Amino acid sequence: MNAETKSTDVRALAAQALARVVAGESLRNAFGASSAKLRDARDRALLSSLLHEGARWWLRYDAAIDRLLERPLRERESQLHALLVLGIVQLDVLRMAEYAAVAATVEAARALRKPKFAGLVNAVLRRWLRERDALIAGLDADIVTRSAHPRWLIDSLASDWPGQAETVVAANNQQAPLWLRVNRRRAQRDDLCARLAGAGHSTRVVDGSDCAIVLEASTDVTRLPGYAEGHFSVQDGAAQYAAELLDLHDGQRVLDACAAPGGKSAHILEMADVDLLALDRDPLRLPRVRENLARLGLAARVEAGDAAEPAGWWDGRPFDRILLDAPCSATGIIRRQPDIKLHRRASDLPALMATQALLLDALWPLLAPGGRLVYATCSVGIGENARQAARFMERHADAKSLAATPRDWRPVPGGGAQNLPGERDMDGFFYAVFEKHA
Repeated sequence: MNAETKSTDVRALAAQALARVVAGESLRNAFGASSAKLRDARDRALLSSLLHEGARWWLRYDAAIDRLLERPLRERESQLHALLVLGIVQLDVLRMAEYAAVAATVEAARALRKPKFAGLVNAVLRRWLRERDALIAGLDADIVTRSAHPRWLIDSLASDWPGQAETVVAANNQQAPLWLRVNRRRAQRDDLCARLAGAGHSTRVVDGSDCAIVLEASTDVTRLPGYAEGHFSVQDGAAQYAAELLDLHDGQRVLDACAAPGGKSAHILEMADVDLLALDRDPLRLPRVRENLARLGLAARVEAGDAAEPAGWWDGRPFDRILLDAPCSATGIIRRQPDIKLHRRASDLPALMATQALLLDALWPLLAPGGRLVYATCSVGIGENARQAARFMERHADAKSLAATPRDWRPVPGGGAQNLPGERDMDGFFYAVFEKHA
């Protein structure tokens, strides 16, 4: 790619990255690697839109390409196949001008050094435009291609949330709003809103929170006023409850058991002067935690360790508060990370739920009498959430479930509360709060 990247080159970059995402790479990593090659903020914004919508709608338009080709390209020309999917995404999701979108996608085939396929790309996209109504009717006849969700997830939502399953699917197929959390040690919400408005960004505040801001349009947060000074972090409104539910007070000893990338650790330190251990089992993720805390002017002990095996890192002194933001299926954040629909499998769930139970049982003895443990997931699965919390209570007679979860969320049997994707403009999230009998 040339230093002065053309818009057609952005589409080629997006096709290369999307092919890698479909093959298993995370969308976040693929976007980071590809966006580093772009200088212009508008090109990075286009790349982000193409990648996110391409992943979000892959299960629909991947099938559409099969209907438009006599011989599939998926295996032998994965990047070109991804480019064709992105061509339809531009036309049907991003609603770009038809002539411009087709012409730019044809040029992207040449940028991919596939000039012999330029004519094919043009023919496929123009056939889509001619036969769109009939092709869409065929795609809509099957729930997988209609919803762009895998069958196992559709069935799981129908079982766990029969009255809300269609609403959840619809929410998953929308772009999530951009939430900020004000660092109250360095800024005030009203002042930051004024600075953002002065820079041309429309914001709204949220009732019941003095640190949450929602931006009406997504943008490169690193270019927002106050970012470099550590005045705010990016954090969805649902995730902002985690630190609040801990009921923090100065002087407490606190554990964030699965801390990377550090957003909730930072919020804990913004709320109270506590002795915080930010723990994560993956040492490669710890530099990101340290970088985030440093930008915000915060300090904690950041260590590598497996929360399921405290003997390897615990000093024997009990914690007053423990946050377990547990590994989960992440089915509540598909709006933000649509590649979850491509990467997660139903077969992943038993191991995830076993890990969640193992972590709960391993961390409970580390909690001081009278202390509080907050269990959180960004999942909507009952097996990972309400059922997990209920079974934990059955195993631990000294555990009391507190009605301290977000009060306007959906209460679940056995304690805890669930927010479904899109409700209150937030991600899907679950919380249960346990107190240890003294």
